[in-house]
Amino acid sequence: MISNTGKDKLCPFCQSLEVAAEHNSVFAIKDNYPVTKGHHLIIPFRHTENYFSMTEKEREDATALIKVLKSKLEEGDTTITGFNIGMNSGETAGQTVMHSHIHLIPRRKGDTPNPRGGVRGVIPEKMDY
Repeated sequence: MISNTGKDKLCPFCQSLEVAAEHNSVFAIKDNYPVTKGHHLIIPFRHTENYFSMTEKEREDATALIKVLKSKLEEGDTTITGFNIGMNSGETAGQTVMHSHIHLIPRRKGDTPNPRGGVRGVIPEKMDY
């Protein structure tokens, strides 16, 4: 359990959270609104707005933690056959919590009828190219 991880008292990621894993300057939690089973968020301890305001060290630590979580998820669930990794930076990009966080979303064969285009699906008509 992590408590008061950041400086923003109104930020849900700066409150007490059930931590799934951590690595140096970042930690991971299960997403409260998972896209798929095993969906996690990787979050800097420091309250910072988005990917572009993260330090190089925070980005490196996040990458390392993503790799650890990927392995752990695959070991525990053999139905996982892929992953989406993504961030929303800014309100117009769909960011709703203004504390930087990276989504790690496990994917399984057949979880959507046509996965072609992956993250391009944020603009549905651009998904199938």
